[in-house]
Order: sequence, then structure tokens, then C-alpha cells
Amino acid sequence: MTRMGAINRAARHFDCGDYFTDLRRRIRYRTESQDPDALGVLHDYLQQEIAPAVRRLGCEWRIVTNPVESAGPVLIAHRHESDSATTVLIYGHGDVVPGQEMFWRPGLSPWDLVMEGDRWYGRGSADNKGQHSINLAALEQVLHERGDWLGFNLKVLMETGEEIGSPGLRELCTRHRDELDADVLIASDGPRVAAARPTVFLGSRGTVDFTLSLHRADGTHHSGNWGGLLRNPATVVLNAVASIVDGQGRILVDRLRPPPIPGSVKQAVADIAVGGNPGDPAIDENWGEPGLTAAERLVGWNTVEVLAAAAGTPDRPINAIPASAWAKCQLRFVVGTDYGDLETTLREHLHSQELGMVAVQVGSVVPATRTDPRNRWVSRVIQSLAETTGKRPALLPNLGATLPNDAFATVLGMPTVWIPHSYPACAQHAPNEHLLAPVAREGLQIMAGLFWDLGCYATYQ
Repeated sequence: MTRMGAINRAARHFDCGDYFTDLRRRIRYRTESQDPDALGVLHDYLQQEIAPAVRRLGCEWRIVTNPVESAGPVLIAHRHESDSATTVLIYGHGDVVPGQEMFWRPGLSPWDLVMEGDRWYGRGSADNKGQHSINLAALEQVLHERGDWLGFNLKVLMETGEEIGSPGLRELCTRHRDELDADVLIASDGPRVAAARPTVFLGSRGTVDFTLSLHRADGTHHSGNWGGLLRNPATVVLNAVASIVDGQGRILVDRLRPPPIPGSVKQAVADIAVGGNPGDPAIDENWGEPGLTAAERLVGWNTVEVLAAAAGTPDRPINAIPASAWAKCQLRFVVGTDYGDLETTLREHLHSQELGMVAVQVGSVVPATRTDPRNRWVSRVIQSLAETTGKRPALLPNLGATLPNDAFATVLGMPTVWIPHSYPACAQHAPNEHLLAPVAREGLQIMAGLFWDLGCYATYQ
């Protein structure tokens, strides 16, 4: 009964094919949360896959109806060992983005796990079925090694709506605050900074979408007869965008810029190289905020992105001033950004630029979160990963992307530590999504070592 014994069990679970078999079975559930007809499949995934897994962990479990009507269900499970023990909350999501079957390579399907060398293809293999399957399997191996004893209290929350913004998750955490209360969240999603480097991140950037638009009530007009006399909605909207973010990606509105990057964040990302791995796009070194490293721009700064724009008839332009134009934009932001009342901020800014005729529509906000890198849970997790792998883990104060981490960090008020088991070129959300086998195997070992260490709960008191 040793730490290495648990790690070796986790490796054997992978090597004998049991992990592949479990994941392949789970990939076959078409858990597309964007499909309104998928509620039954989402429930079946929790009932038929996650419930047996947590039952093997000695948990009591139940499936909870989502507070948001028509949103997917949530599974909550508990294993209580001692009133004095540390309590750990585990999170994952069983839903996936649409399969996009017609765009996958021949021989591949989003709904079957296909092994090609070290790449295991299938929708959800990286996001998130492959990752939460690693964590559940690692817990089981620790239980086998310790003899039906974890050494900590376990809680599990598995949702089925993360890919559509986790509707109802925050309300559910508020309603069940006491039931979900824990000392720390340990979860897995997103990619490592590189396939070969274990990674820990402590939160995520927030996000909010906004649309800029202008519409002429009197329709289109011939550009030769009326050009120079009538305001062109496309020209106005494009200038509105350019007044917010310049041609080098630098944010021009002060309230959309974050405060200076904290020293603890700069220190944490100082040795992190972004990009440069097979399949990664080439980084534009002169894009974004000047004077920052690539890692600082990704996890310590804000970005405004134009996601889509249109005016007139793009597929077949005509000689006419268009009747309308719009640009769908997105602000990704870090902790400390003054994003409150974004609509007023944008309207005041556009008015100051003599562009007040542009309409502004702001979508829902997912707040940014970041556990302090100096938190004791962070140092303990980093130490555990380093001991298991012999590598120095990368520490990201927050992920560049966005996760519903505020439900745990803010609503439940606990430190959050994320350990991803994917890598940047996994084609997450795209055709040919895949899990990298060496990363998955190492992930099983990492989590077995970490859960073993968490069982020595006296260390954390």
C-alpha cells in the first residue's frame, strides 16, 4: 500500500486497455448540449456512465434537475470518511460541442474512439470526457491500493451544459452550497501549455460578447448616385471597431484594459513558452499589447476580438451603400477589469468618437477568476505533480480561455486548481478532436499521485 503502488495501478489501467474501453463507450453518447433534443442522452450519460463510476468510489449520488428549464441535468455525489478530513470537490462536464460529422477525415467519426498511433480521435476525447474519465479512474486506483480508503472526503459535480455556458450552474451551486462545500476544487479541462509539460492553472479569463450595428431605415442606395452623401453603415461600424481595438490588436478604451499585471502572475509565467509545438499556429509577435511576453498577453491581459462581421451581400457585392452592418465582438478579460455596465462604457466611448449612432448590444458575462499562485493548495499540487513526473510543472494563474470557474471560486468561495490532460493541438471544438495517449497515461499517474497525497489530509491542516 504505497504511493508508487497507486501510480503503477493507474499506468496498468491505461496499458491493459481498460481506460480506452471506458472512454470509447462514453464517446458513443451523442451528448451535444446545443441540440434541444439531446436532454435524454445527457441524462443517460450521467445515469449509465457517471453514476456507476462514482458508485465504485463508494459515493452516494443523485441526478438533479437543472434550475434552468430545458438545460441539461447535473449529477452530485458524496463520499464522507471523516468530519476532520479534507473535503475535495471534483468537477467535469459530460456534454460536447456539435459533432460536425461531415468535416472529419475519412475513417474517423466523432462518435467512435479511433486509435491512430498516439492519437485517439473522437468528440469529447479531449473536452471533457477523456479528462474526467482520467480523474475518476485515478480515484478508483487509489481506493484499490489503499483498501477502500481515500483519506479525504470526496464530492463530485458533473454537469451537462458547459459547452453552452453552463446554464443553471451558478444557481445550482447557490441552492446546494452546503452540499457542495469543500476545501478545494480539483478539476481538469483545457490544454497543457505543451504536450510534454504538466500544467496547473488556477482560474480563467472572463468573457462577454457584444454586437455593434447600424441600420438605415430607408434601405440600400446606389453608390454612384448617393456615395459621399449618405452615411455608409459598413464604414461607420468598421470605424467603431477600430476605435475600440487598433490594427495591431491593442485595446484603445481605458476601461476595457486590465490593471497592471501582478508580480506574482509575472513570476508564475516567466518560464512559460507559448506555441511552437506541432500543429500550433505561428504567433504574431507584434500583435496585442506591446511590452508583454506571449504568456503575459495570453493569461495576464485582455483582448478584444472580432468574431464575425457583415454588411450588404458579401457573396455577391453590388454597387450599393448597404442598408445595415454589424460586427460581433468579444472581450476576454482578467481579474481586476472594470467590466461592469459594459454597454454604457461602449456607448460613451462611441459618442466621444462621434459614432454615437452605432447600436450596442451586450451579452451575458462570465466573470474572470484567479486563485492566488501563493495559495498553499497550489504549492502542494505543484509539489505532487513534480514528484510524480520528475518535471517542473507550468503554473498558469489563469487559463486564456473561459470556464465556469466562478461558480466554485466565487459562489462556493473555494480555491480552484485545474490540471489539464490535453494539449494545444488537440483540435478541441473542431473536427478531428483527439486525445494524446502519452498525455492521458501521464495524467492517470499524476492524478493517482495527487489523490494519494490528498489522502494524507493531516498535511493540509
